[in-house]
Amino acid sequence: MANHSKPPNNQEPDTIRRWTGFILLAFSISLMFSLYMYSTDTGLKTVSYSEIKNLIITGQVSRATLAQHSIEVQLTDNSVQKSPQLRAVVPIDGNAELLLLLEKHKVEVTAVAPSEGSFITYLLPWVLILGFYYWMTRRMSGGLSNMPGGMKDLLGGRFSKPSKQTKRVTFDDVAGQDMAKREVSELVDFLRDPERFQNVGAEVPHGVLLMGPPGTGKTLLARALAGEAEVPFFSTSGSEFIEVFVGVGAGRVRKMFEEARKQAPSIIFIDELDSIGRTRGTGLGGGHDEREQTLNQILAELDGFSPREAVVVLAATNRPDVLDPALLRPGRFDRHVTLSLPDKLARLAILKIHAKDLPLGTEIELSQVAAGTPGFSGADLKNLLNEAAITAARRRAAKITVADIDEARDKIVMGTVRTLAIQPEEKHRLAVHEAGHTAAAFFNSDADPVYKVTIIPRGRSLGGTHMLPEKERHTLAEDYLRTQLVVLLAGRAAEKLLLGSVSSGADDDIRRATDLARSMVAKWGMDSELGPVNLRESEDHPFLGQKISQPRSFSDSTAARVDNAVITLLTEADKSAVRLLKSHRKGMEILVKHLETEETLDATAIQDCLESGLKVSKPAKKLPLSKTQSH
Repeated sequence: MANHSKPPNNQEPDTIRRWTGFILLAFSISLMFSLYMYSTDTGLKTVSYSEIKNLIITGQVSRATLAQHSIEVQLTDNSVQKSPQLRAVVPIDGNAELLLLLEKHKVEVTAVAPSEGSFITYLLPWVLILGFYYWMTRRMSGGLSNMPGGMKDLLGGRFSKPSKQTKRVTFDDVAGQDMAKREVSELVDFLRDPERFQNVGAEVPHGVLLMGPPGTGKTLLARALAGEAEVPFFSTSGSEFIEVFVGVGAGRVRKMFEEARKQAPSIIFIDELDSIGRTRGTGLGGGHDEREQTLNQILAELDGFSPREAVVVLAATNRPDVLDPALLRPGRFDRHVTLSLPDKLARLAILKIHAKDLPLGTEIELSQVAAGTPGFSGADLKNLLNEAAITAARRRAAKITVADIDEARDKIVMGTVRTLAIQPEEKHRLAVHEAGHTAAAFFNSDADPVYKVTIIPRGRSLGGTHMLPEKERHTLAEDYLRTQLVVLLAGRAAEKLLLGSVSSGADDDIRRATDLARSMVAKWGMDSELGPVNLRESEDHPFLGQKISQPRSFSDSTAARVDNAVITLLTEADKSAVRLLKSHRKGMEILVKHLETEETLDATAIQDCLESGLKVSKPAKKLPLSKTQSH
């Protein structure tokens, strides 16, 4: 079993910050103790030495107590002073004169010997300080997960105790990323038997960068690599190195690499590398001293590896475009492993792993679930099955059904059902809008099949028409994109055709259609007049370490031509949508009526409504999903 532990920078706080916290704590306790000791003497009123002498001469003092440098007097009952007891500081060598004066006026005198201080008085503050420090040290060794965050910052570190993984993760637990597993599999042989490579002078890359969208399994792949090699695994996040004080993060990096070298062969995994590895010295606000020093320390540690050190550094990011070039040069993170969103077969393999311990109904076919979840990552698929299990548990069912999975998919894609009081006329307009999208997609052979349409508010939308592709697409043809524009604008066209006016409900449709049309013109060269020219604006983000601004690479007249081409595409798509809906108006009206009544229609109900308006029955499209339950 591999010894999977957390990074050594989490085992103990930084030395400088720890002693700084200790000194501040000692000073605070000493100050509080001094204030307490002083408060015990606040019952006497302090006056001047001359005033005390005058009171003695006038006979207003009945009793006096002499100390080494002070005098306390008890006034007589007929004294004109309001306070019965007074105190004054006696000048140096003033006690002899004062004593003669007291004896002359027959004042009862008590002398107090000079105080050397009680041993307990001096010892108590340090006993408290050392006792508290010992308690804190014991807590640090055992883990301070419950300590307040402010105290952690004061003492200068994180206190989570290194721990081992309770379950060993191997490549068998990573599905749908066969190419990425092949790229890192040779590292397993190197970590298991590094001398075999070193004897022939081979140097395995010390830095491996895992890149891909969120949820594709970068962290899981790193853990599986450590599990296969059975070596210590130090896992941390880039944000854990960033502190207010400059140099603290760099110190933690040094400790982490030192500990990894001691336990070599080992693996260091840095998640979210872009949080500390962004391009230095650019972007709005310039650089950040602490982040840049931490990054410099990581670069120095990567350069410091000798060819015979069996330490592999893995890092993960979903923003490789903002990383500093110094991180990516040969000798550092020079091996790049890309993890992409899974295709249909990969999704099926992922679902089988996550579903092996779930009580699935016999009617569930995971191949259909995989076909109905295009664009889902591995984390999304795990969440899908978990939501389905929660839905089944809410119904107190013993097994997960197809309806549970469909409801879980709708919740992930469309959001949670909302309860809104929608007026009848608004509900009718909403049904017309969604029927327009549905009819345009159903009667257009280049569009993706519609599997569900609803006017039940979910998430941030009041309704939705949801389509699923019949096949995986890696490139988008121009005809398919133009059809997408027609489908997006068909909701607005249906309102204009059946209601005679449009509404604000098409806001998101118009935004998406405009973005798609601009990409077709400026990025993909799909305008016959402009041709295959890259006319996109700069996509660099100034807050992510990119350059603040660059002059536009094309003229104002060209920008105007791009705008005109975009407008032309959208206008043509709108006209095509109107023509298509006019020719199928009867079927669309039937769909609107059923949609107002049922509120949610599945693929079979949609097909029945639209085909009932045709004189000649149109062959149904092959839909990738099983029948979806209506709400």
